[in-house]
Amino acid sequence: KSTTLALVERFYEPSSGTVRLDGVDVSTLPRHDVRRRIAYVEQEAPVLAGSIADNLRLAAPDATDDELMDVLDEVGLSDLVERTDRGLDVPVGDDGVLLSGGQRQRLAWARAFLASPDLLLLDEPTSSVDSRTEQVLQGALRATARDRTVLVVAHRLATVADSDRIVVLDGGRITAVGTHDELLASSPLYRELATHQLLVEW
Repeated sequence: KSTTLALVERFYEPSSGTVRLDGVDVSTLPRHDVRRRIAYVEQEAPVLAGSIADNLRLAAPDATDDELMDVLDEVGLSDLVERTDRGLDVPVGDDGVLLSGGQRQRLAWARAFLASPDLLLLDEPTSSVDSRTEQVLQGALRATARDRTVLVVAHRLATVADSDRIVVLDGGRITAVGTHDELLASSPLYRELATHQLLVEW
């Protein structure tokens, strides 16, 4: 599944078929043009040494402090800067060692939102957060998805249950496509996963 995201980003070229962005085969576009339109949040979200502001402004160097605070609030991370005198200049430590795994992941979400991409790629985006934080991030995702395409890779079906279109992959092959409700009715594999994850009753 992560390979699919790598194909979209042109880290690999497909051996058959095409990957299209707004109807255009990405192989015909310069790589930097493709990647300029994409923001990517990976499962192990990287954080650089420096401050919260430093990490966010990697995506938007000209962003104001108010814009940084707005995006931190979107992902439920504003308390991190509000409870210290240093505010947005609070340090995160080497590789984000001063942050929890969930905080690092939410900071990566905030950075991606701030970039305002045409296409947002999320690879297991809630793997390091608790259920309460996952609900906050799902709300933020619904809001940002109004203005752009979002492609999510996830094993936790709650992350994708509200999606317009869900693609079920098994052994690297597409076995079903549809909405959550459609797949519950048509895909035994999807229904089994949803049942085990308590999204439907036995």
